[in-house]
Amino acid sequence: MRAIFLILLSLASFQGITKDTYKRTLKLMGSRFEITLIAENQKEADYYTDLAVVEISRIELLISSWDENSLTSEINRKAGLEAVKVSDEYLNLIQRAIKISELTDGAFDISYASMDKIWFFDGSMKQMPEQKLINKSVEKVGYKKIQINEANKTIFLTEEGMKIGFGAIGKGYAADRVKAILTEKGIEAGIINASGDMSAWGKQLNGEPWKVAITNPMDKSKAFGLMPIREGAVVTSGNYEKYVEFNGIRYAHIINPKTGYPSEGILSVTIFAAKAELADALATAVFVMGIESGLDRINQLPAIECIIIDQNGNIHKSKNIEIEH
Repeated sequence: MRAIFLILLSLASFQGITKDTYKRTLKLMGSRFEITLIAENQKEADYYTDLAVVEISRIELLISSWDENSLTSEINRKAGLEAVKVSDEYLNLIQRAIKISELTDGAFDISYASMDKIWFFDGSMKQMPEQKLINKSVEKVGYKKIQINEANKTIFLTEEGMKIGFGAIGKGYAADRVKAILTEKGIEAGIINASGDMSAWGKQLNGEPWKVAITNPMDKSKAFGLMPIREGAVVTSGNYEKYVEFNGIRYAHIINPKTGYPSEGILSVTIFAAKAELADALATAVFVMGIESGLDRINQLPAIECIIIDQNGNIHKSKNIEIEH
């Protein structure tokens, strides 16, 4: 579940400034989206917000796992049987996802959708799954089994029963696309919040950067501090509501695609990057990698920062990040 950020919007009105801040909240891609723009008037804001909604809806149909007519559904149906021709956009998205898998040693993997569902976080689980079931659950997972033919523009999953899914990257991609379209159209400032996947540009009316509060997962009514977003993205992935406990160990809903075991020890991960798509994927990967390995990998990446809150409420930060208290 994505953590919900408090967006601090300045609605100050200065003499000579005619623009104002406009926000619309709606449900898209099965999630809560907030689209905030600085525009001349309500009519202009509505027009460009409608453009954003059209683009998000287009992306949902492109990558959807529930729409049987989507490319994703066709690829999954034909796994182990034949390759599927795809658009340039879809091919490029798959290629970027695989690069992130390589970057994170498979901690992020869009073939996670192949996992058998043996963990349930709705209160129905009373005991740990058997080891043989855990091992079997990930047999068909593996990004290296996704074959790309650039010349023919095809995607092929090498094993029957394999599946891909974009749950850990799709909303970030949608936020990035909306930002790109609206900046091209001349909207000078805004912020897209896709259930915690946020992409921002420009500044608030008072000249300050957009800011988000880093939510305290131990008490969601409180925040650890503020972080500015300057022409980039911030994504928080939270693990503090969907979990089970066995033998004093909390197992949360983000599952390691290599082992079949849920992540442990982390409540939330916040990633700052240039693109929400990348931040989205890395937030999931850090959960799987754990605090030490996750921070070590983030510290090796240029222009990417990370805040981790562990199960005891302690904050762990990458080397170049500062929180405004």
